[in-house]
Amino acid sequence: MRATFVLGRIAGVRVGVHWSVLFIFGIIAFGLAEGRLPETYPGRAWAVYWAAGLCTAVIFFASLLAHELAHAVVARRNGVEVDDIVLWLLGGAARLRSEASSPGRELRIAGVGPLVSLLLGGVFTLAAWLLDLASVSGVVVEMAAWLAGINVLLAVFNALPAAPLDGGRLLRAFLWWRTGDRLRATAGATAAGRVFGWLLVVLGMVAFLRTGTFGGLWLALIGWFLITAATAEGRQAQLRGVLAGVPVRDAMTPDPLTVPAATTVADFLTGTRYRYRHSAFPVTEDGAPAGLVTLDSAHKVPQAAAHTVTVRDVMVPLSRTTVAEPDSPLADLLPRMEPGAENRVLVLDHGRLAGIVSLSDVSRTVTWLMNTDEQRPGP
Repeated sequence: MRATFVLGRIAGVRVGVHWSVLFIFGIIAFGLAEGRLPETYPGRAWAVYWAAGLCTAVIFFASLLAHELAHAVVARRNGVEVDDIVLWLLGGAARLRSEASSPGRELRIAGVGPLVSLLLGGVFTLAAWLLDLASVSGVVVEMAAWLAGINVLLAVFNALPAAPLDGGRLLRAFLWWRTGDRLRATAGATAAGRVFGWLLVVLGMVAFLRTGTFGGLWLALIGWFLITAATAEGRQAQLRGVLAGVPVRDAMTPDPLTVPAATTVADFLTGTRYRYRHSAFPVTEDGAPAGLVTLDSAHKVPQAAAHTVTVRDVMVPLSRTTVAEPDSPLADLLPRMEPGAENRVLVLDHGRLAGIVSLSDVSRTVTWLMNTDEQRPGP
């Protein structure tokens, strides 16, 4: 999940927001302003309810951010680098560059998120109690009470032993510790995730058919997301097993064709060097890698401006491009790679561009490895 726009950095971690956040933000604000708050404390002006609803939605997303930041901070302290945090429709996600090296580290990284949410639930519960004792407006007390309940619910839901939830990571850490096999542990956690996801889908559809409320469809949507994510996680674990021990240099396209940053978009699109070759190219400036440009981003430039707009203006800058070293494990790139030309990985060797990796390169490597294993004589 790529961020639509970046908010900045907190504790050294880039924080972004996907556009789908606006949908759930609106649902929370509307539900509070037009439903729960007027029903619980009637007689206030509509502006009061909406101000409270919007404020509560903002604090809720700050709580989600605290949950994900906890994962990121503990991950870095346990030797796992973090790409970024993205808040989106169904919560948030901290993208880790690699997996934990031991069950204990996996346990700490996964467990801290629900723990932070549970602590926040306790803080908001205490705040609601103190505000009520101080005879503060009932609307404000209700805001704190809602935030307390939603954070406790978030902690409990995330702790359920089903991938890709934090509880699924905890289950994987336990199975990994018991069996000593991370791949088998991942398979167990993802199977639990699919079973739990189908259970939510069935419960959600039954609730929708019996009551006709939106809540049932929402529950089914969450279940479907869990099924999809758990299945993808299981496939990725299988790929990691196949790619174990394979360095990035074995899959990359070495010495790729580059585009100088000062090249105009018109020259880039019409240049014979770039035509019919690839859909994305590394961009260089003064010989050093500067980013990644795609044909799609160049084609979006109006024809009248193509002779003045440069590749530098439309490229994905290096700071937002996934990079790796030639000797890095190829398997560690899998969680960071997504479909799309703009998600190619630039391979840097001591600051010098050494190659580029796409999902098709990884797929080709996997196919070659599997064919090699099939042709290898048995014992």
